[in-house]
Amino acid sequence: MIIYEEILREFQKQRVKYVLVGGMAINMLGSLRSTADMDILVEMSDQNLKKVIKILIKNGYKVKQPVDPMGMADQVTRRDWIQNKHMKAFNFYKDRELKEVDIIIKTPVSYEEARKTALTIKCGRLTLPVISIEHLITMKRKSNRPVDKLDIQDLKRIKTLRERRK
Repeated sequence: MIIYEEILREFQKQRVKYVLVGGMAINMLGSLRSTADMDILVEMSDQNLKKVIKILIKNGYKVKQPVDPMGMADQVTRRDWIQNKHMKAFNFYKDRELKEVDIIIKTPVSYEEARKTALTIKCGRLTLPVISIEHLITMKRKSNRPVDKLDIQDLKRIKTLRERRK
């Protein structure tokens, strides 16, 4: 069993439109990186976001923000949060298991762009959409944290190794 499997299995079952990004994506692409959260880019339609939110709530996740999480699934409310509250990600957490899921909002790579070049990686019975190395590097450059700089180095090495195998 992989971390967040219950969520990922439900995403697959309900055909949620998402792409794994962040530390989990780096691991799926071939690096060894310790991470405790799951970062996802999702199609930002109200219908798709409703699915994501319902799945997370059904599995015991809560939001840190003092808001109704279903506000994310309403285009007008979502736009207000992004423009007036400068929302960059929407966080869900599960306290007892120390799990967090971040829906990434502000990013240099949109879901639509990421989906075009996403890799499909089999993990047990799951088929996971994972952002491409190039797009993940773009996202990491924008974040520019020390860990992101290390991730970029690893991703470039992985890319070079994959190109040599061809």
